[in-house]
Order: sequence, then C-alpha cells, then structure tokens
Amino acid sequence: MSTVQRFALSLALLALATVPVWVTGAYYVNVTSQILLYAVFALGLNVLVGYAGLVSLGHAGLFGIACYAVAYLLAAGFGFIMITLALGEILWGLAYRWISITNGDNGISVATRPAPFGLSLASASGFYYATFIVFLLALAAAAVFARSPLGAALRGTRDQPRRMNALGYHVWMTRFWACMFSGLLTCVAGILFVYYNQFISPQTLALTSSAEVLLMVISGGAGTLLGPIVGAALVVIVKNIVSAYIERWNLMLGAIFVAIVIFMPEGLVPGTARLWRMGWRVLRHRANDVAVADTAGPKS
Repeated sequence: MSTVQRFALSLALLALATVPVWVTGAYYVNVTSQILLYAVFALGLNVLVGYAGLVSLGHAGLFGIACYAVAYLLAAGFGFIMITLALGEILWGLAYRWISITNGDNGISVATRPAPFGLSLASASGFYYATFIVFLLALAAAAVFARSPLGAALRGTRDQPRRMNALGYHVWMTRFWACMFSGLLTCVAGILFVYYNQFISPQTLALTSSAEVLLMVISGGAGTLLGPIVGAALVVIVKNIVSAYIERWNLMLGAIFVAIVIFMPEGLVPGTARLWRMGWRVLRHRANDVAVADTAGPKS
C-alpha cells in the first residue's frame, strides 16, 4: 500500500470514527450505521465472489438465519452470552421455515436493543460506535484472510483450479473454508441488522436481498477490500436518502449499475484507481514534454 493510499485510508477511518460528531441528525447517523453493517455483509460475500470466483445468490438465507436466531433469543429473553453461543450454530439452522418460531409474515419484533457488556445501544450514536467497532474487526479479518496462504490458495482455485489440484491443493476444502468465513461475516452482519431494526421478517431472506448485496460487491469492485464498502455506501445512500427526492430511485440505481458495467467493468474502486493512474501518466508525459521543450530552447 502506497503512502497516498495509507493517508486516504487514515482520513476515511478518521471521518467514520467521528461521524456522530460532525453529522447532524440521528437519521443520517443511522444511515451510516446501515452502510457499515451492509459493508460487513458485502465483505463476507466478497470472499466468495472476489477471491473464490463463486457467485452466490443464497447469502440472504445465511443472513436471515442469523437474524432469526438472534431475534428469537432476544425475544425469549436470553442474554448476550447465549447470542454469541448461537453465532456458531446458526449456519445449521433452518428455523426461518418454522412458523412457530419465526411467526410467519408477521415477523419477530424485539422490544429493545440489548446492552452487551453493559454498553447501551439505544441511541443512534451508541449503536453507530458499536457497529463501527464490529466493522473494523470484520475489515481487519478480511484483510488478514486476503493476505494469508489460504487467501492466496483461494485465488489460485479461482484462476487455475486444475493446476492447483495438480499441485496438491484440496480445491474443494479451500472453497469450503472460504464459505465458512464468508458465512461468519454474513451472520455478524445479520446480528447487527436485527439490533438496528429490532425486527425481522421473511422478506429479509428474499432473493432480492442476495442480489442487492451481490450488486454491492460487483459495483464496488470484487476481490478488493474497499470495493464492497463503497458498493454498500452507494446502495444504502440511494435507498435511504436519494429515494426521498427521486420517486423512481430504482431506475436511477439500475442506470448507475449499467454505467459502472460499461465504463468501469472492474468496479468503482479499481476503475477509479485505473483512471487516476492514466491521468497521472498523462500529466507526467505533458510535464516531461514541456521540460524537454524548455531545455531545447528556441530554434535559431
């Protein structure tokens, strides 16, 4: 990572850490919390789409299972320790099919947000800081995974699965552990989702939810760490803020995705970096041409 990238990342993290200070109104703080929780969701899906080359349209199921597990435990009155215990088991759960547990289309409502470790999440700023901490942990985990031998092997199975198999790598097992890590981040995002909305219904598990997060990953840039975050910010801002001013915001969002596919097929983050490098090279060439012309001086 270059010095410019480190500086830009530091500024971005500083801005996120101080959002409740400089953002006026609880609504916009809540919108930023949504961006962070969906960024965690997108980071989880990016493990499969970006590093494994496996496109998933079923991640809303994992997301929903985590949501229902947490909502059911909270509604039943269990403590935070039971929620964390359930986190390891929710991938095995299919409770969303059981009306006796999920309450069908009426969903499950949670009366209040819990207070893990005695920290209140009732206010917009309190919940934002909790989400921000979880987001940083998820981002760090995704970064370590991407740079680990497992991450390198996973990229190898994406690009050359037969060669990786010939080299002695277990392609299926590598992808399996990638699915487990992706599911873990997805379930963490589901827990944050329930804490945020204090409600969960079967609509959360719909195909449109999986497609929406997949678009976040693809539009931002699959296979990058910042891409899913930028994609999550784009979708959440359009859904929650732009939609208040533009009635046909779905059409606008679709047009944005089409434009990204046409002009930046690699995604917003890699595409912006590519345009920046191109512009920088053009400026350097022009500067060199001017320097050469000044050195040569006027012809006699």
